[in-house]
Amino acid sequence: MPSIDVSRSRFRLGDDHVVVLCCLATGDAPPDEMALAHSELRERGLINQAGELSSLLLPLLTTMVRPVVAISLEVAGRQGKLHHGMFIGEDHVVTHETWPGQAESEYACVEPSMLLWALANMVNLRRVDSLHDARATVVETTVGTLDAGLSALEAMSLTASGREDRDHIRNALAAGGTLDGPPLSVFTDMISELRSSWRMTAAWQRWPGEPDSVTARALAVWDCGPLGYWHRELPAEPVEVGQVGPDSPMKLCRVAAKQVWDMIAETLPPDDGM
Repeated sequence: MPSIDVSRSRFRLGDDHVVVLCCLATGDAPPDEMALAHSELRERGLINQAGELSSLLLPLLTTMVRPVVAISLEVAGRQGKLHHGMFIGEDHVVTHETWPGQAESEYACVEPSMLLWALANMVNLRRVDSLHDARATVVETTVGTLDAGLSALEAMSLTASGREDRDHIRNALAAGGTLDGPPLSVFTDMISELRSSWRMTAAWQRWPGEPDSVTARALAVWDCGPLGYWHRELPAEPVEVGQVGPDSPMKLCRVAAKQVWDMIAETLPPDDGM
């Protein structure tokens, strides 16, 4: 069921609820198959009996329907895939965040001056001391070897951390034949400690009203817990569907949290780029 937190301008909405609200905001009739979502929104007071939207929704919907910049954050981890994001409008900024195993996402209006902090919070950006580790700071392999290691990780339980599990990951990586010695050891530990891998993409129109002027920037990072953050330089973002195969090169470079912050900021358009 949809819900609202008036004190913090937060809404919990499923995908169907969002479709219905956006249709009403643009003057379109919601699809018939969204009747249940329509009824739930009305029951919660987000739509009145006349089909009019609650005024509390206006900042949210005006921003989502006509964003200046749309940011998509795809997160993969042991609990599956999550999709977060942000819409930056002329006057408001709206975030949306999912929760593992839940159908509804939380939508909230945030202070525009805090949008970078909001994005950093979505990826759990924090300080780590792992850069004092003297081992390899660059790992180069192939996408196929990476997939083998991630498949081994998926076979582990959520809290697994035993030696046997690490050996299983190491053997899966070694079978690809692209890693040995210290890089193999480091990559084994990276995958064993992997909290999440995420890809952030920002898109905007350089000239509003001209679809061909859409510009996008993207960033891909691994959060390996005590082993810190690793920027995926190859395959370089943005990656198109079908562009990468098992033999494609994979390159991960360790970076400090401050560098990740700067890269997040650099995915956004310059003040004169919209």
